[in-house]
Amino acid sequence: MQLNEGIPAVAPTMADQARYWDEWNAAAREDRALNAASLRQAQAVEDLVAQLGRKDLSIIDVGCGTGWLCERLSRHGTVTGTDMVETVLDRARRRLPQVRFICGNIFDLDLPTGSFDVVVSLEVLSHVDDQPSFMSRLASLLKPGGRLVLATQNRPIYERWRSVAAAHPAQVRRWVNAKELRALMAPHFRDVGLASLCPVGDGGFLRIVNSPKLNDALGLVIPKATLERLKERMMLGNTLLTWGTRR
Repeated sequence: MQLNEGIPAVAPTMADQARYWDEWNAAAREDRALNAASLRQAQAVEDLVAQLGRKDLSIIDVGCGTGWLCERLSRHGTVTGTDMVETVLDRARRRLPQVRFICGNIFDLDLPTGSFDVVVSLEVLSHVDDQPSFMSRLASLLKPGGRLVLATQNRPIYERWRSVAAAHPAQVRRWVNAKELRALMAPHFRDVGLASLCPVGDGGFLRIVNSPKLNDALGLVIPKATLERLKERMMLGNTLLTWGTRR
């Protein structure tokens, strides 16, 4: 089965999607320690926000889920988190009273345009039908010169990672590659950066690249962390991280 199915033949309703993500967040995010990949993502995102050198930023986390990243972002200013699942956000409000949480589809929410210094969005792009419109919407929320920080799944890696399950019927899945992500950023952002995080995969050429035997042998002469960073520079991480300044 092709794992990057895209928009299903019968597109799931927003209610179906919300129900699915509510269940997923409850099972995979709430009351669970973050895995190494999520921690790496979070640190990379926070580093990009910290580069702005301010503690009074107005930040919005689009598709915040349980709000786990909002807590980190609140170190740098005031944070708004949005998601389309009210039950998840109700629990987040109790845990994080310093964060403002708003429920709804980002395309429909009555948010003031040009009002945020930073927009963050983690692993949401691939679950959106109209990706160009999504990027335009994120850009519209930023002040001129504001920064977008966005992470999404790296399609060439996910398609070669056998542990990835097929998409749920209520889940839109449209992974992108680095070239496609740059194209989505180009109309709205300048000074665009792109990196990959967390090398994985065991299919195709990645079976060799990530071979435990090969990596153990290389580890005798190259520190493991150095080898991982090299793979990331080769865009072999499972996460694509991009950032840019609103035009």
